[in-house]
Amino acid sequence: MEVRGSRPYRRAPAGFAASSPTTFNHPSPSLKAKENSHSRTGMVDSNKTHMAEKFGHNPFANLPTDHLPPGTESPSQPEQKAAETAPRKSRGRVDIIRQKAGRGGKTVTVIKGFVGIGLPEKERLARAMQKACGVGGTVKDGQIEIQGDKREEVARILSEANFRPVFAGG
Repeated sequence: MEVRGSRPYRRAPAGFAASSPTTFNHPSPSLKAKENSHSRTGMVDSNKTHMAEKFGHNPFANLPTDHLPPGTESPSQPEQKAAETAPRKSRGRVDIIRQKAGRGGKTVTVIKGFVGIGLPEKERLARAMQKACGVGGTVKDGQIEIQGDKREEVARILSEANFRPVFAGG
C-alpha cells in the first residue's frame, strides 16, 4: 500500500482494469466537427428566421369571405350598449353588522335587511361572498352570516349586486 497525500492508496487487484489518472476519454474528432457545424446559436437563429417567415403575416388574409354572414356591429350599437350599462335601480338598503357576542369570541359579519329577494338569491349572494372572502358562511333567519370581519369585501359584492350597503353597529 502506498501513501499519496494524506490518504493511503490501494492498487486495484489483479484482473481489474485500473484507470490511470492521466487517461481521459476525449470525444472523437468527428463528433467535435458535428458539434461545431451545429452550434446552438446557429440552430436558434435558423428557427427564429423560420418562425418569422411562418407567422409574419395573417394566415386568413387570402380566405374568401363571400360565404360568411354580414357583420352584426353597426355604428348605433355603442350607443345602445351605453344605455344598457347605465346603473340599474338600487335594490334597497342592506345593513352590514359585525357581531361577536354569543359566538364564543368569534367575529361574524351579518348582512340583514334584504327586501324583496328570496332564499335562493340570498344563498347565491352568500356563496359569492364566501368565495370572495375565502371563508365560510350561511343563511339563517333571512340574513347572511359570513365568518370573520369581512365588511369591506361584503360591501363591494353587495354594491355590484345593486344593493346599497350601510355599515351599522360596531
